[in-house]
Amino acid sequence: MAVPKRRQSNQKTRSRRAHDFLTPRQLTFCSTCGKAVPTHRVCGTCGSYMGKTVIKTGDEA
Repeated sequence: MAVPKRRQSNQKTRSRRAHDFLTPRQLTFCSTCGKAVPTHRVCGTCGSYMGKTVIKTGDEA
């Protein structure tokens, strides 16, 4: 089994882990109701996507 000959430096370890982080959720505001919604998702409040009503919610009757 291969065993490292020397201890890795802090710089080597940190540069390897440089991409191992969580990115924050991208939010946009709904054009109809103004609530914050994740991008490319139907608004859970009013049921619209890109300005068009896709899902009828209980608020509309």
